[in-house]
Amino acid sequence: RDKMKANKETQDKISQLQLIEQNIQNFLLQKQTFQNKLFEIDNALSEINNTKEPVYKIVGSIMVSSTKIEVKKDLESKKEILNIRIKNLEKQEEKLKEKANELQSEVMKELQKK
Repeated sequence: RDKMKANKETQDKISQLQLIEQNIQNFLLQKQTFQNKLFEIDNALSEINNTKEPVYKIVGSIMVSSTKIEVKKDLESKKEILNIRIKNLEKQEEKLKEKANELQSEVMKELQKK
């Protein structure tokens, strides 16, 4: 009877581990998306700094004339938000990895008992 209970607990822990792995994968995909956006922003900022031409920004489905300062401010703000999001994802990812390591060692102990 105890063995069945232990088996069930071990199965539950393995299921939790699989869920955690999926969550970590999702965080990695989100982080990659944010990093791609950061890369695009950095490229845009670089272009703005190097151009003598007028600067435009896209608002909805139209492109409007703007000032370099305005567009730079907007891009810097977006960059800041993305950096915060990436840091938050990394913190959550770290917590999940710690939880996964705990569960993994518990499961390994259980399996070694058998």
